[in-house]
Amino acid sequence: MSIPITTEMIKTLREATGAGILDCRKALEQADGDMKAALDYLREKGLATAAKRSTRNASEGVVELYNHGNGRVGVMVEVNCETDFVGRSEAFRTLAHEIALQIAAASPIYISEADIPAEVLEHEAKIATAKAMEEGKKEAIIPKIVEGAIKKFKDEVVLLNQVYIRDESVTIQQLINEKVAALGENIVVRRFARWGLGETTSELAEE
Repeated sequence: MSIPITTEMIKTLREATGAGILDCRKALEQADGDMKAALDYLREKGLATAAKRSTRNASEGVVELYNHGNGRVGVMVEVNCETDFVGRSEAFRTLAHEIALQIAAASPIYISEADIPAEVLEHEAKIATAKAMEEGKKEAIIPKIVEGAIKKFKDEVVLLNQVYIRDESVTIQQLINEKVAALGENIVVRRFARWGLGETTSELAEE
């Protein structure tokens, strides 16, 4: 019989590793509630290491430029690391290019969930609530429906939450975490801009 994963268990593991809530929950589920095994799981995936390195300064890196569709879409993204050595490496440059490709293809608006203004989330919640009521959903389940709608919205517009266009089993955040573990440095998407031919405004996001 599986051990139920509690919020307190997730909190404890998160404080120990700095890994994300969803990653901690998955680790505990994989380890059947065993804290030590869950910690080992996160270390094996490079998530615990990535979290510890996330506080280190990242001011080197590259500004990657990408042109798609014979000039119909243009992307500029700044991706930072800690040293010029890593910034010049093929692995880091490839990551920056893949992030630019992601931005061109998936049109994110924000880098992280923290960048979404409160009023935008409130607006999305109102829309989801009104839609649920119009569809005649029971009042008791509307908060859950709204929660799901907000999560879907974030996964669509937040770069780090988006599913990687080349591999749907990982998100962009997980892709970056893998490179952090491999390269041994903090990696940060600092800012990006995306332009589409004929659009009146560009999409701009900055950390």
